[in-house]
Amino acid sequence: MTDLGVGPAAAQEAPEGAGPDHAARAARRSPVSETGAALARSPFRVDRDRIVASPFFARLAGVTQVVSPTGSGLLVHNRLTHSLQVAQVGRAIAERLTADATTAALLDRLGGLDADVVEAAALAHDLGHPPFGHLGEQVLDRLGRERLGLPDGFEGNAQSFRIVTTIDLHGPGGTGLDLTAAVRAAVLKYPWARRGHPDPHPSAAALPPRGGGPLPGAPDAGSAKFSAYSTELDDLRAGRSAFGAIGPWQQTVEAAVMDLADDIAYAIHDLEDFHRVGVLQQAGVAAELRGWQQAGSAVGGDRPGAALERLRRRLRNKDGWAYDAEAFAAAVERVRTELADGLLASSFDGSMAAERAVAEFSARWTARLVGGVRVLTDPPVRSAHVALATEQWHEVAVLKFVHHRFVLQRADLASHQRGQATVLAGLVGALHDWLAEDDSETRKPPRLHDLVALARGEFAAFAPAADVERLARGRAVVDYVASLTDGQATALLDVLTGRSARLWTDAAVL
Repeated sequence: MTDLGVGPAAAQEAPEGAGPDHAARAARRSPVSETGAALARSPFRVDRDRIVASPFFARLAGVTQVVSPTGSGLLVHNRLTHSLQVAQVGRAIAERLTADATTAALLDRLGGLDADVVEAAALAHDLGHPPFGHLGEQVLDRLGRERLGLPDGFEGNAQSFRIVTTIDLHGPGGTGLDLTAAVRAAVLKYPWARRGHPDPHPSAAALPPRGGGPLPGAPDAGSAKFSAYSTELDDLRAGRSAFGAIGPWQQTVEAAVMDLADDIAYAIHDLEDFHRVGVLQQAGVAAELRGWQQAGSAVGGDRPGAALERLRRRLRNKDGWAYDAEAFAAAVERVRTELADGLLASSFDGSMAAERAVAEFSARWTARLVGGVRVLTDPPVRSAHVALATEQWHEVAVLKFVHHRFVLQRADLASHQRGQATVLAGLVGALHDWLAEDDSETRKPPRLHDLVALARGEFAAFAPAADVERLARGRAVVDYVASLTDGQATALLDVLTGRSARLWTDAAVL
């Protein structure tokens, strides 16, 4: 593994292989020409404009990032603001890397790095997230596999790819957005199917790429994370065909930059949210970090520092290619100093001084992490050609640990999420029963009817005839529920269970 960095130190020989086929990168899924006057000349800017104009993008304003703001009065990030921040960070990374001529030449040999492609992919990467964030993703996957009999289940990244290639109708063709190959490939954070493609499949590897290992609790189900359902495999292959220098399990350079930007935004901005609303408490965070610093590997049980030591051991055992004991200790010290003893030392009271402290923390950390991005000529299987330097890699791990330990593991959040899981299970069951029991096309929600017809045509091309209708109904229910906002999901369940008496308002969600 060679770290090229950025600047004069990057002057090393690029790997063998032809540079990008620029015509192939710019090719669309179908040969349909543009209709109307485009607002941009670059095909990648056209892609970006189509994504922003999509109703699936607008819907993200009502979808949970971590906690749902609906009805709570909380001012927290949603999937729309998160996507905008990922686009901002991704563009900054791309522009920084391509500013150096030697690094830019290497990136060109690896398939190319265009800031417009990264921005478009960042804006599209969360289009498929269902109501209630990652909790909704887990529930829909389980219901899809166990109740609806869908071998692919549900995955937010695969749903995003399905939206831009199949479901959305804002491109000039009959389905999807007709995005360029480069942008479609950049959306593929996990460039494989749940099972079968590519061969060999990462889920069977002794050391799989990040996200490619077996689904926990269901080792025969395929990879835990993946970016294309069986119905979109042709689009995955076509989008990746322009990137011959990239291995079958590797992200394209632009996908790697988008993925890094997602990690950076998640690590910083979710901490901001829970500092603002008073959930992230200084005492607990400081005790955990100091507890580990004082006892190190000797800490155990439930004592402060034990959870952080478990993280350190996981990093050492799972990511030995990047783990460094001194860098981990330095990351803990930096996070303790700047977060626990810095930002969190004063509670957020809404004052201008408090707002300034949050803004300065965010800007400082974003600049530090963006500045730590490096290009690798020969990355290990759990990395990509674009990755964080050792110091920043450990810092992101510790920042994400704080969020997971002191927000996601809270009992009050868990109880709230159990209610959200009940909403999704009720919706899936009610809609699936409706499709099975009512043969009247006019009495079904029009969009649900259309999604069944779409999926029926897709599965007819490769599934046994006896299974087509069952698979089509299951995929249509998942597509339908995943396209709702948090508020729509709750309102629709009220309609379908008879709890709403407002026929012409609540039922409009159908």
